[in-house]
Amino acid sequence: MGQSGRSRHQKRARAQAQQRNLEAYAAQPHSFVFARGRAGRGVRQLSLDLRRVMEPLTATRLQIQKKNSLKDCVAVAGPLGVTHFLILSKTETNIYFKLMRLPGGPTLTFQINKYTLMRDVISSLRRHRMHEQQFTHPPLLVLNSFGPHGIHVKLMATMFQNLFPSINVHKVNLNTIKRCLLINYNSDSQDLDFRHYSIKVVPVGASRGMKKLLQEKFPNMSRLQDISELLATAAGLSESEAEPDGEHNITELPQAVAGRGNMRAQQSAVRLTEIGPRMTLQLIKIQEGVGDGNVLFHSFVHKTEEELQAILAAKEEKLRLKAQRQAQQAQNVQRKQEQREAHRKKSLAGMKRTQAEASGDSDAEDPGAPPEAERASQQEEEDEAEYFRHAVGKEPDEGMFLTAPRRRPTGPLSKKRRVKQRRPDRGSDQRPPKGKRRPWGAQAKLVSRAQPHKKMA
Repeated sequence: MGQSGRSRHQKRARAQAQQRNLEAYAAQPHSFVFARGRAGRGVRQLSLDLRRVMEPLTATRLQIQKKNSLKDCVAVAGPLGVTHFLILSKTETNIYFKLMRLPGGPTLTFQINKYTLMRDVISSLRRHRMHEQQFTHPPLLVLNSFGPHGIHVKLMATMFQNLFPSINVHKVNLNTIKRCLLINYNSDSQDLDFRHYSIKVVPVGASRGMKKLLQEKFPNMSRLQDISELLATAAGLSESEAEPDGEHNITELPQAVAGRGNMRAQQSAVRLTEIGPRMTLQLIKIQEGVGDGNVLFHSFVHKTEEELQAILAAKEEKLRLKAQRQAQQAQNVQRKQEQREAHRKKSLAGMKRTQAEASGDSDAEDPGAPPEAERASQQEEEDEAEYFRHAVGKEPDEGMFLTAPRRRPTGPLSKKRRVKQRRPDRGSDQRPPKGKRRPWGAQAKLVSRAQPHKKMA
Protein backbone atom coordinates (compact mmCIF):
# COMPACT_ATOMS: atom_id res chain seq x y z
CA MET A 1 0.00 0.00 0.00
CA GLY A 2 1.17 3.51 -0.74
CA GLN A 3 1.76 6.19 1.81
CA SER A 4 -1.51 7.83 2.81
CA GLY A 5 -1.91 11.56 3.28
CA ARG A 6 0.08 14.45 1.91
CA SER A 7 3.82 14.53 1.57
CA ARG A 8 6.11 16.86 3.49
CA HIS A 9 6.51 19.21 0.52
CA GLN A 10 2.74 19.44 0.02
CA LYS A 11 2.18 20.28 3.68
CA ARG A 12 4.89 22.95 3.55
CA ALA A 13 3.47 24.48 0.37
CA ARG A 14 -0.03 24.54 1.84
CA ALA A 15 1.20 26.16 5.06
CA GLN A 16 3.06 28.82 3.08
CA ALA A 17 -0.03 29.51 0.95
CA GLN A 18 -2.17 29.88 4.07
CA GLN A 19 0.37 32.28 5.58
CA ARG A 20 0.37 34.39 2.40
CA ASN A 21 -3.42 34.48 2.41
CA LEU A 22 -3.48 35.61 6.04
CA GLU A 23 -0.96 38.36 5.33
CA ALA A 24 -2.92 39.53 2.29
CA TYR A 25 -6.16 39.54 4.28
CA ALA A 26 -4.56 41.53 7.12
CA ALA A 27 -3.23 44.10 4.62
CA GLN A 28 -6.74 44.82 3.32
CA PRO A 29 -8.86 47.59 4.89
CA HIS A 30 -11.41 46.51 7.51
CA SER A 31 -14.29 48.49 8.96
CA PHE A 32 -16.75 48.80 11.84
CA VAL A 33 -20.29 49.92 10.98
CA PHE A 34 -22.54 50.87 13.91
CA ALA A 35 -25.07 53.42 15.12
CA ARG A 36 -24.56 55.72 18.12
CA GLY A 37 -27.07 57.24 20.51
CA ARG A 38 -30.82 57.04 20.16
CA ALA A 39 -30.80 56.41 16.43
CA GLY A 40 -34.20 54.76 16.07
CA ARG A 41 -35.28 51.61 14.28
CA GLY A 42 -34.87 52.94 10.74
CA VAL A 43 -31.32 54.24 11.23
CA ARG A 44 -30.25 51.02 12.95
CA GLN A 45 -31.61 49.00 10.06
CA LEU A 46 -29.72 51.30 7.70
CA SER A 47 -26.50 50.52 9.62
CA LEU A 48 -27.17 46.79 9.14
CA ASP A 49 -27.68 47.36 5.41
CA LEU A 50 -24.37 49.23 5.24
CA ARG A 51 -22.71 46.23 6.83
CA ARG A 52 -24.03 44.14 3.97
CA VAL A 53 -22.46 46.57 1.53
CA MET A 54 -19.09 46.41 3.32
CA GLU A 55 -19.01 42.62 3.57
CA PRO A 56 -16.89 40.55 3.92
CA LEU A 57 -14.27 43.00 5.30
CA THR A 58 -16.42 44.18 8.20
CA ALA A 59 -17.66 42.94 11.56
CA THR A 60 -21.05 41.46 10.66
CA ARG A 61 -22.13 40.69 14.24
CA LEU A 62 -20.68 43.74 15.94
CA GLN A 63 -22.63 44.89 19.01
CA ILE A 64 -22.08 48.31 20.59
CA GLN A 65 -23.60 48.96 24.01
CA LYS A 66 -24.60 52.29 25.48
CA LYS A 67 -21.74 52.31 27.97
CA ASN A 68 -19.13 51.83 25.22
CA SER A 69 -17.50 55.11 24.23
CA LEU A 70 -15.70 55.97 21.01
CA LYS A 71 -12.35 55.52 22.80
CA ASP A 72 -13.30 51.95 23.65
CA CYS A 73 -14.04 51.22 20.00
CA VAL A 74 -10.72 52.76 18.92
CA ALA A 75 -8.84 50.70 21.53
CA VAL A 76 -10.44 47.49 20.26
CA ALA A 77 -9.95 48.38 16.59
CA GLY A 78 -6.16 48.54 16.83
CA PRO A 79 -5.43 44.86 17.64
CA LEU A 80 -8.10 43.70 15.16
CA GLY A 81 -6.63 45.67 12.25
CA VAL A 82 -9.71 47.85 11.69
CA THR A 83 -8.93 50.89 9.54
CA HIS A 84 -12.30 52.67 9.16
CA PHE A 85 -15.36 53.55 11.23
CA LEU A 86 -18.77 54.13 9.61
CA ILE A 87 -20.99 55.70 12.28
CA LEU A 88 -24.64 56.65 11.97
CA SER A 89 -26.35 59.02 14.42
CA LYS A 90 -29.62 60.88 14.64
CA THR A 91 -30.62 64.20 16.17
CA GLU A 92 -33.98 65.92 16.45
CA THR A 93 -33.62 67.48 13.00
CA ASN A 94 -31.18 65.41 10.88
CA ILE A 95 -29.42 62.09 10.38
CA TYR A 96 -25.61 62.10 10.15
CA PHE A 97 -23.08 59.70 8.71
CA LYS A 98 -19.43 59.87 9.84
CA LEU A 99 -16.55 58.25 8.00
CA MET A 100 -13.38 57.97 10.12
CA ARG A 101 -9.89 56.84 9.19
CA LEU A 102 -7.97 55.12 11.97
CA PRO A 103 -5.83 55.78 13.87
CA GLY A 104 -4.99 59.38 12.94
CA GLY A 105 -8.00 60.58 10.97
CA PRO A 106 -9.38 62.50 9.17
CA THR A 107 -13.11 62.43 9.94
CA LEU A 108 -15.73 63.23 7.30
CA THR A 109 -19.23 64.19 8.48
CA PHE A 110 -22.14 63.84 6.04
CA GLN A 111 -25.78 64.72 6.39
CA ILE A 112 -28.19 62.07 5.08
CA ASN A 113 -30.90 63.95 3.21
CA LYS A 114 -32.68 60.84 1.88
CA TYR A 115 -32.29 57.12 2.37
CA THR A 116 -34.04 53.91 1.35
CA LEU A 117 -33.52 50.58 3.06
CA MET A 118 -32.48 47.43 1.24
CA ARG A 119 -35.81 45.69 1.82
CA ASP A 120 -37.71 48.63 0.31
CA VAL A 121 -35.54 48.66 -2.80
CA ILE A 122 -35.93 44.91 -3.32
CA SER A 123 -39.69 45.01 -2.77
CA SER A 124 -40.03 47.68 -5.49
CA LEU A 125 -38.37 45.43 -8.11
CA ARG A 126 -40.30 42.91 -10.15
CA ARG A 127 -37.35 40.57 -10.27
CA HIS A 128 -34.25 40.95 -8.17
CA ARG A 129 -31.02 39.03 -8.25
CA MET A 130 -29.34 38.74 -4.84
CA HIS A 131 -27.80 35.68 -3.17
CA GLU A 132 -25.24 35.00 -0.45
CA GLN A 133 -22.40 34.22 -2.88
CA GLN A 134 -22.39 37.85 -3.96
CA PHE A 135 -21.24 38.91 -0.47
CA THR A 136 -18.15 36.67 -0.29
CA HIS A 137 -16.08 39.35 -2.08
CA PRO A 138 -15.97 43.15 -1.65
CA PRO A 139 -17.88 45.25 -4.19
CA LEU A 140 -16.37 47.08 -7.12
CA LEU A 141 -16.18 50.82 -6.32
CA VAL A 142 -17.12 53.25 -9.08
CA LEU A 143 -16.60 57.00 -8.49
CA ASN A 144 -18.33 59.33 -10.94
CA SER A 145 -17.84 63.10 -11.49
CA PHE A 146 -15.15 63.50 -8.81
CA GLY A 147 -13.25 66.04 -10.86
CA PRO A 148 -11.20 69.12 -9.90
CA HIS A 149 -13.88 70.72 -7.72
CA GLY A 150 -11.69 71.43 -4.69
CA ILE A 151 -9.40 69.80 -2.20
CA HIS A 152 -12.35 68.57 -0.13
CA VAL A 153 -13.75 66.63 -3.13
CA LYS A 154 -10.37 65.02 -3.70
CA LEU A 155 -10.17 64.06 -0.03
CA MET A 156 -13.66 62.51 -0.24
CA ALA A 157 -12.63 60.43 -3.25
CA THR A 158 -9.48 59.24 -1.46
CA MET A 159 -11.44 58.24 1.63
CA PHE A 160 -13.96 56.21 -0.38
CA GLN A 161 -11.18 54.54 -2.37
CA ASN A 162 -9.39 53.47 0.81
CA LEU A 163 -12.56 51.80 2.10
CA PHE A 164 -12.05 48.86 -0.26
CA PRO A 165 -8.98 46.88 -1.38
CA SER A 166 -7.24 48.03 -4.54
CA ILE A 167 -7.70 46.08 -7.77
CA ASN A 168 -5.07 45.13 -10.31
CA VAL A 169 -6.88 45.24 -13.66
CA HIS A 170 -4.35 42.86 -15.24
CA LYS A 171 -4.71 40.13 -12.58
CA VAL A 172 -8.26 40.52 -11.31
CA ASN A 173 -10.58 37.54 -11.50
CA LEU A 174 -13.91 38.62 -13.00
CA ASN A 175 -15.74 35.88 -11.10
CA THR A 176 -15.00 37.71 -7.83
CA ILE A 177 -16.80 40.85 -8.98
CA LYS A 178 -20.46 40.25 -8.18
CA ARG A 179 -21.47 43.66 -6.83
CA CYS A 180 -20.90 47.29 -7.66
CA LEU A 181 -20.98 50.38 -5.42
CA LEU A 182 -21.59 53.62 -7.30
CA ILE A 183 -20.92 57.02 -5.69
CA ASN A 184 -21.85 59.93 -7.90
CA TYR A 185 -20.94 63.56 -7.09
CA ASN A 186 -23.31 66.29 -8.25
CA SER A 187 -21.31 69.51 -8.56
CA ASP A 188 -24.44 71.73 -8.75
CA SER A 189 -26.09 70.56 -5.52
CA GLN A 190 -22.85 69.20 -3.99
CA ASP A 191 -24.66 66.00 -3.07
CA LEU A 192 -23.46 62.41 -3.23
CA ASP A 193 -25.63 59.63 -4.64
CA PHE A 194 -24.94 56.28 -2.95
CA ARG A 195 -26.15 53.25 -4.96
CA HIS A 196 -25.53 49.51 -4.59
CA TYR A 197 -25.99 47.07 -7.51
CA SER A 198 -25.63 43.39 -8.27
CA ILE A 199 -23.82 42.43 -11.48
CA LYS A 200 -25.02 39.87 -14.01
CA VAL A 201 -23.25 38.92 -17.24
CA VAL A 202 -25.29 37.39 -20.10
CA PRO A 203 -24.23 36.41 -23.64
CA VAL A 204 -25.23 38.61 -26.61
CA GLY A 205 -26.26 37.56 -30.11
CA ALA A 206 -28.67 34.78 -29.21
CA SER A 207 -32.41 34.84 -29.57
CA ARG A 208 -34.70 35.18 -26.63
CA GLY A 209 -35.47 31.46 -26.72
CA MET A 210 -31.78 30.55 -26.71
CA LYS A 211 -31.18 32.93 -23.79
CA LYS A 212 -33.98 31.21 -21.95
CA LEU A 213 -32.35 27.85 -22.51
CA LEU A 214 -29.03 29.18 -21.25
CA GLN A 215 -30.55 30.40 -18.01
CA GLU A 216 -30.43 28.37 -14.83
CA LYS A 217 -34.22 27.90 -14.77
CA PHE A 218 -35.40 25.85 -17.72
CA PRO A 219 -38.50 27.23 -19.55
CA ASN A 220 -41.89 25.51 -19.62
CA MET A 221 -42.32 23.77 -23.01
CA SER A 222 -45.45 21.72 -22.25
CA ARG A 223 -47.46 23.56 -24.93
CA LEU A 224 -44.80 23.19 -27.66
CA GLN A 225 -44.65 20.41 -30.19
CA ASP A 226 -40.93 20.79 -30.91
CA ILE A 227 -37.98 22.72 -29.48
CA SER A 228 -37.66 24.54 -32.79
CA GLU A 229 -40.80 26.47 -31.90
CA LEU A 230 -39.05 27.88 -28.86
CA LEU A 231 -35.95 28.90 -30.84
CA ALA A 232 -37.80 30.30 -33.82
CA THR A 233 -40.81 32.07 -32.40
CA ALA A 234 -39.87 32.44 -28.70
CA ALA A 235 -43.29 31.24 -27.71
CA GLY A 236 -44.26 31.55 -24.10
CA LEU A 237 -41.80 34.34 -23.37
CA SER A 238 -42.83 37.82 -22.29
CA GLU A 239 -41.31 41.00 -23.66
CA SER A 240 -40.07 42.00 -20.19
CA GLU A 241 -37.74 38.99 -20.02
CA ALA A 242 -35.69 40.33 -22.90
CA GLU A 243 -33.97 43.43 -21.58
CA PRO A 244 -32.71 45.84 -24.23
CA ASP A 245 -28.94 45.75 -24.62
CA GLY A 246 -26.81 48.25 -26.49
CA GLU A 247 -23.35 49.70 -26.76
CA HIS A 248 -23.55 51.06 -23.22
CA ASN A 249 -23.40 47.60 -21.61
CA ILE A 250 -21.99 45.22 -24.24
CA THR A 251 -18.32 44.31 -24.02
CA GLU A 252 -15.89 41.59 -24.98
CA LEU A 253 -14.91 39.37 -22.08
CA PRO A 254 -11.14 39.06 -21.49
CA GLN A 255 -11.71 35.79 -19.60
CA ALA A 256 -14.44 33.26 -19.03
CA VAL A 257 -17.10 34.29 -16.52
CA ALA A 258 -19.34 31.98 -14.52
CA GLY A 259 -22.61 31.51 -16.37
CA ARG A 260 -23.85 29.71 -19.43
CA GLY A 261 -22.46 31.11 -22.64
CA ASN A 262 -20.00 33.63 -21.13
CA MET A 263 -16.87 32.50 -22.91
CA ARG A 264 -13.59 34.29 -23.45
CA ALA A 265 -13.42 36.75 -26.38
CA GLN A 266 -17.20 36.62 -26.77
CA GLN A 267 -19.64 39.51 -26.68
CA SER A 268 -21.58 39.70 -23.41
CA ALA A 269 -23.84 42.25 -21.78
CA VAL A 270 -23.26 43.50 -18.23
CA ARG A 271 -26.53 44.16 -16.42
CA LEU A 272 -26.94 45.93 -13.09
CA THR A 273 -29.78 45.40 -10.65
CA GLU A 274 -30.10 47.72 -7.69
CA ILE A 275 -30.29 45.89 -4.35
CA GLY A 276 -29.94 48.85 -1.95
CA PRO A 277 -29.50 50.63 0.31
CA ARG A 278 -29.83 54.02 -1.33
CA MET A 279 -28.65 57.31 0.21
CA THR A 280 -28.27 60.96 -0.72
CA LEU A 281 -25.37 62.51 1.24
CA GLN A 282 -24.17 66.06 1.73
CA LEU A 283 -20.71 66.86 3.08
CA ILE A 284 -20.84 69.03 6.23
CA LYS A 285 -17.27 69.23 7.51
CA ILE A 286 -13.84 67.59 7.54
CA GLN A 287 -11.87 67.32 10.79
CA GLU A 288 -8.41 66.25 11.81
CA GLY A 289 -8.05 63.24 14.06
CA VAL A 290 -10.79 60.84 15.15
CA GLY A 291 -13.81 62.98 15.92
CA ASP A 292 -11.98 65.83 17.68
CA GLY A 293 -9.54 68.05 15.85
CA ASN A 294 -9.14 71.16 13.79
CA VAL A 295 -11.87 71.75 11.22
CA LEU A 296 -10.24 71.65 7.80
CA PHE A 297 -13.40 72.31 5.81
CA HIS A 298 -16.95 73.36 6.62
CA SER A 299 -19.81 73.76 4.19
CA PHE A 300 -21.71 76.41 6.15
CA VAL A 301 -19.17 78.14 8.43
CA HIS A 302 -16.37 80.15 6.83
CA LYS A 303 -13.80 81.85 9.08
CA THR A 304 -11.28 84.58 8.40
CA GLU A 305 -7.55 84.24 8.84
CA GLU A 306 -7.62 86.13 12.17
CA GLU A 307 -10.28 83.78 13.57
CA LEU A 308 -8.29 80.76 12.46
CA GLN A 309 -5.17 82.12 14.16
CA ALA A 310 -7.13 82.77 17.37
CA ILE A 311 -8.53 79.24 17.34
CA LEU A 312 -5.05 77.83 16.73
CA ALA A 313 -3.58 79.88 19.60
CA ALA A 314 -6.36 78.73 21.95
CA LYS A 315 -5.72 75.13 21.01
CA GLU A 316 -1.98 75.51 21.58
CA GLU A 317 -2.66 77.09 24.98
CA LYS A 318 -4.92 74.19 25.86
CA LEU A 319 -2.23 71.70 24.88
CA ARG A 320 0.38 73.63 26.91
CA LEU A 321 -1.81 73.59 30.02
CA LYS A 322 -2.43 69.91 29.54
CA ALA A 323 1.31 69.20 29.31
CA GLN A 324 1.90 71.33 32.42
CA ARG A 325 -0.71 69.37 34.36
CA GLN A 326 0.83 66.09 33.25
CA ALA A 327 4.31 67.27 34.38
CA GLN A 328 2.90 68.37 37.76
CA GLN A 329 1.18 65.01 38.20
CA ALA A 330 4.43 63.19 37.40
CA GLN A 331 6.30 65.27 40.02
CA ASN A 332 3.62 64.54 42.63
CA VAL A 333 3.81 60.83 41.92
CA GLN A 334 7.63 60.90 42.22
CA ARG A 335 7.47 62.85 45.49
CA LYS A 336 4.95 60.44 47.00
CA GLN A 337 7.09 57.48 46.01
CA GLU A 338 10.14 59.03 47.70
CA GLN A 339 8.15 59.76 50.86
CA ARG A 340 6.83 56.22 50.89
CA GLU A 341 10.35 54.81 50.49
CA ALA A 342 11.73 57.02 53.28
CA HIS A 343 8.89 56.00 55.59
CA ARG A 344 9.55 52.33 54.83
CA LYS A 345 13.26 52.65 55.63
CA LYS A 346 12.50 54.51 58.87
CA SER A 347 10.03 51.84 59.92
CA LEU A 348 12.51 49.05 59.21
CA ALA A 349 15.20 50.84 61.26
CA GLY A 350 12.81 51.24 64.19
CA MET A 351 11.82 47.58 64.03
CA LYS A 352 15.49 46.50 64.06
CA ARG A 353 16.23 48.79 67.03
CA THR A 354 13.31 47.38 69.01
CA GLN A 355 14.41 43.81 68.31
CA ALA A 356 17.97 44.64 69.40
CA GLU A 357 16.74 46.12 72.68
CA ALA A 358 14.50 43.10 73.33
CA SER A 359 17.23 40.49 72.74
CA GLY A 360 20.17 42.46 74.18
CA ASP A 361 23.09 44.02 72.39
CA SER A 362 25.58 41.26 71.59
CA ASP A 363 28.35 43.72 70.84
CA ALA A 364 28.17 45.48 74.25
CA GLU A 365 30.38 44.35 77.17
CA ASP A 366 28.70 41.96 79.67
CA PRO A 367 28.43 43.79 83.04
CA GLY A 368 28.48 40.44 84.88
CA ALA A 369 26.49 39.32 87.89
CA PRO A 370 25.88 41.64 90.89
CA PRO A 371 27.99 41.27 94.08
CA GLU A 372 25.16 39.58 96.01
CA ALA A 373 24.83 36.92 93.32
CA GLU A 374 28.60 36.33 93.32
CA ARG A 375 28.65 35.84 97.14
CA ALA A 376 25.71 33.45 96.94
CA SER A 377 27.42 31.40 94.24
CA GLN A 378 30.65 31.23 96.30
CA GLN A 379 28.71 30.06 99.39
CA GLU A 380 27.01 27.39 97.30
CA GLU A 381 30.37 26.17 95.99
CA GLU A 382 31.77 25.90 99.53
CA ASP A 383 28.74 23.93 100.77
CA GLU A 384 29.00 21.49 97.88
CA ALA A 385 32.75 21.03 98.44
CA GLU A 386 32.21 20.38 102.22
CA TYR A 387 29.55 17.77 101.45
CA PHE A 388 31.93 16.07 98.96
CA ARG A 389 34.66 15.85 101.67
CA HIS A 390 32.34 14.19 104.19
CA ALA A 391 30.83 11.80 101.66
CA VAL A 392 33.93 10.78 99.70
CA GLY A 393 36.67 11.41 102.22
CA LYS A 394 39.00 13.36 99.96
CA GLU A 395 39.40 16.80 98.55
CA PRO A 396 37.42 17.63 95.37
CA ASP A 397 39.23 18.46 92.15
CA GLU A 398 39.79 22.07 91.30
CA GLY A 399 36.94 23.58 89.31
CA MET A 400 34.54 20.70 89.99
CA PHE A 401 31.83 22.84 91.57
CA LEU A 402 32.29 26.05 89.59
CA THR A 403 28.98 27.63 88.61
CA ALA A 404 28.61 30.10 85.77
CA PRO A 405 27.50 33.50 86.97
CA ARG A 406 23.98 34.38 85.92
CA ARG A 407 23.48 37.32 83.65
CA ARG A 408 21.24 40.09 84.66
CA PRO A 409 18.19 40.08 82.41
CA THR A 410 17.67 43.24 80.42
CA GLY A 411 14.86 44.58 78.35
CA PRO A 412 11.14 44.39 78.96
CA LEU A 413 9.80 41.72 81.27
CA SER A 414 8.45 38.61 79.63
CA LYS A 415 5.16 37.00 80.63
CA LYS A 416 6.90 34.25 82.63
CA ARG A 417 8.97 36.74 84.65
CA ARG A 418 5.91 38.87 85.38
CA VAL A 419 4.08 35.80 86.70
CA LYS A 420 7.08 34.90 88.93
CA GLN A 421 7.17 38.38 90.42
CA ARG A 422 3.50 38.21 91.33
CA ARG A 423 3.94 34.81 93.12
CA PRO A 424 4.88 34.83 96.90
CA ASP A 425 8.37 33.87 98.04
CA ARG A 426 8.72 30.11 98.31
CA GLY A 427 11.34 30.31 101.07
CA SER A 428 9.11 32.25 103.50
CA ASP A 429 7.13 30.52 106.27
CA GLN A 430 3.91 32.27 105.43
CA ARG A 431 1.66 30.30 103.17
CA PRO A 432 -1.63 31.36 101.72
CA PRO A 433 -4.59 30.05 103.74
CA LYS A 434 -6.28 27.02 102.30
CA GLY A 435 -9.97 27.19 101.65
CA LYS A 436 -12.40 24.72 103.15
CA ARG A 437 -12.76 21.76 100.91
CA ARG A 438 -15.81 19.56 100.71
CA PRO A 439 -15.16 16.05 102.19
CA TRP A 440 -15.45 13.22 99.77
CA GLY A 441 -15.42 9.40 99.85
CA ALA A 442 -15.39 7.62 103.31
CA GLN A 443 -14.89 10.90 105.18
CA ALA A 444 -18.13 12.23 103.68
CA LYS A 445 -20.00 9.10 104.93
CA LEU A 446 -18.56 9.44 108.48
CA VAL A 447 -19.51 13.07 108.66
CA SER A 448 -23.05 12.33 107.50
CA ARG A 449 -23.41 9.59 110.15
CA ALA A 450 -22.03 11.71 112.97
CA GLN A 451 -24.59 14.47 112.40
CA PRO A 452 -27.84 13.90 114.44
CA HIS A 453 -31.12 13.58 112.57
CA LYS A 454 -33.47 16.52 112.86
CA LYS A 455 -36.89 15.72 114.19
CA MET A 456 -39.92 16.60 112.29
CA ALA A 457 -41.86 19.43 113.82
